[in-house]
Amino acid sequence: MAFINYATKSLAIKIVYYGPGLSGKTTNIRYIYSKMDPDSRGELICLETPIERTLFFDLLPIRAGLINEFNTHFQLMTVPGQVFYEASRKSVVKGVDGIVFVADSQVPLIDANLENFDNLRRNLLDHDIDLNLIPLVFQYNKRDLENLIPVETFNSLLNPQGRPYVESSAINGDGVLETLKEIAKITVPWVREKLFGEKRDSEDKEEQLRRIREAEAKRAEVKTEIEFVPEKEAAPIRMTKIKFKTQVDVEDQLESLAKEFTSKK
Repeated sequence: MAFINYATKSLAIKIVYYGPGLSGKTTNIRYIYSKMDPDSRGELICLETPIERTLFFDLLPIRAGLINEFNTHFQLMTVPGQVFYEASRKSVVKGVDGIVFVADSQVPLIDANLENFDNLRRNLLDHDIDLNLIPLVFQYNKRDLENLIPVETFNSLLNPQGRPYVESSAINGDGVLETLKEIAKITVPWVREKLFGEKRDSEDKEEQLRRIREAEAKRAEVKTEIEFVPEKEAAPIRMTKIKFKTQVDVEDQLESLAKEFTSKK
């Protein structure tokens, strides 16, 4: 759940990029970071244990449809690519508000996509989060290559519910910012309802699903776009690496970073 600071009227929305190893999660984060104005972004941080790493940075849009007068930050992060880093992946999705599932479009990787999507579902359930009820955008990446999984196949296997999707070539920057805008657009109203709307504990899952789908269907009708401040020219990327001994330390640091950014006016 979004971290909220009533004193500074700020809240941090947590967006996690999830998917197979080498599918393009880090490429997305690095591209977004390079394209955003330095005044609207935090430091790019790499949280490392001896065998894993998580990338993180904070991004402040110039307009995000202020949530009850709260300034809205987006905190973007990645999970380690390999499924066997289970503890790390599980800790990163704790408290997540929106997910970008970055799928590798190459035909030999179809099983890896399915395995990782199932892994995402199980890790969310461990935190009592239903994948069907949380904002989710699919990014079908590497569409610039040959021997590709058709979009229709992706939607049939991963996305039968018709969630938003973007075709991309993250290495070239194609579809990267579009994906960010899609997940931001559907996550902001979801967070607004969760934090300040009526409680829906008495609703059954089918009713919750209906309401989520209606909210997503209306996203195209919303005239106020969520906008981020671009740089005139992409700047060289500088990354700060912080080493930890355990994944618990990484989780504590992520929580600390959320508090740090929402404490700023």
